Amino acid sequence: MSNIMNTNNRYLIPLITVAIAASLSSCSSNPNSRNIKSQTPAPSATPTQTPSMAQLRAKSTNIQPSASSRTAKTVNVTLYTSDAQCQELIPQQVSVPAKKPVTGAVGKIIEERDTGDLSLSGYRVNVKNGLATVDLRLSPQSKRQLASLSSCEQFALFGSLRKTLTSNAQWNIKEVRFTERGEEIVL
Repeated sequence: MSNIMNTNNRYLIPLITVAIAASLSSCSSNPNSRNIKSQTPAPSATPTQTPSMAQLRAKSTNIQPSASSRTAKTVNVTLYTSDAQCQELIPQQVSVPAKKPVTGAVGKIIEERDTGDLSLSGYRVNVKNGLATVDLRLSPQSKRQLASLSSCEQFALFGSLRKTLTSNAQWNIKEVRFTERGEEIVL
């Protein structure tokens, strides 16, 4: 019996050694690997695209804060967002930059409402004497206009913005007005 074990070990150990050597050599012979000394980096084959707000929102759920964002001053505010049936606005606590909390809150709501066919390229918020004016900028590539929003979409976007801005008492906002590139949006 010990003769059989010695024979198996005599063949098994070299076989394992060859298998390990083969797997290690296959790792270094990858035709796509780069030798830093002899090759220059190849240009990227895919063009860089700016992700939409919806793509960023999908990715942001798994992103950990960076060191710079952890050291930046933030404040907690209450955001109001629509439920799935567009019947009520649900409060949630979020952190926004302490230097511009109103603009940060508006930005978070807009991020949640950006869809593939309605795309906003920017916004401005101006608060004066208890009146907040939210000026929305529609992207030139947007397939839809703000006027084409359904009543549910209007509630989710404009209702969320209005409730958020007027309910955070520290901002002293009593009324909210919406414009698109300076022209009033009639709801």
